[in-house]
Amino acid sequence: AAAAALAGMDARGWDEAAYRRGILRERDLSCRTLFRAVFFDHHDDDADVLLAAASSDGSLASFSLSSCISSSSSHPTPQTHPDAAVSLVDPVCIVQAHSGPAYDVRFYPDSQQPLLFSGGDDGRLRGWRWHEMQSCLVPLSLQGDHLEPVLDLVNPQHEGPWGARSPIPENNAIAINKQEGSVYAAAGDACAYCWDVESGKCKMTFKGHTDYLHSIAVREANRQVVTGSEDGTARIWDCRSGKCTQVIRPVKNKTFEGSWVSCVAIDASESWLVGCTSS
Repeated sequence: AAAAALAGMDARGWDEAAYRRGILRERDLSCRTLFRAVFFDHHDDDADVLLAAASSDGSLASFSLSSCISSSSSHPTPQTHPDAAVSLVDPVCIVQAHSGPAYDVRFYPDSQQPLLFSGGDDGRLRGWRWHEMQSCLVPLSLQGDHLEPVLDLVNPQHEGPWGARSPIPENNAIAINKQEGSVYAAAGDACAYCWDVESGKCKMTFKGHTDYLHSIAVREANRQVVTGSEDGTARIWDCRSGKCTQVIRPVKNKTFEGSWVSCVAIDASESWLVGCTSS
């Protein structure tokens, strides 16, 4: 017993770097912000419901909804036990997707190989194999850099005087058009970009807003895309020509002058557009 106690006190195998990483990870987890969570649309009714989440530390994580529910049901809730700690559920898989915050995540549906697209502050739009995030065999403690994206797209830089180039604009929102094989990004340079999933090439740039974009939505039947911006407007664009066909100013009351369009969404019938503003 004494020998076992002495062995436990032996500091020769101490890993200072791992200890520091653990402390930093716990600190990051305590102040991490979740920017987006989306459900994966299963066609199998018996399959477990999975969701993907994008966070301020640049990570993407996949979770099993059944595990989340069973964990919450087996622990006392803060409503019934105010002093009880909130139970944390480990993700199925976690990937360090971006060097800065990951602002949005969307599924690209495909019967053979569904993709998970993420956009972040580093100006990258990355596509990940969803099946690899569903059934990861790597231990959670070793995850992070164990997966590589199948698509790694970077927003273009703008050229200024004397050949100077602008910083790479961040991606604040993503929209998917499976019918055309496209993924759209609303960027911080007041532009929206349309990328071809097959070739990885930028097919079109939508330019007209005067401030950075917060949101984007696709109207597939009419081949249109809708953007919401810091300039206080929502714009409808023709995906064939790249031209703006309509400018919408949701807030016309001077009391709320200066408010911006933070979110746009289109209903399932594609007949209604909803916009949310900062006011």
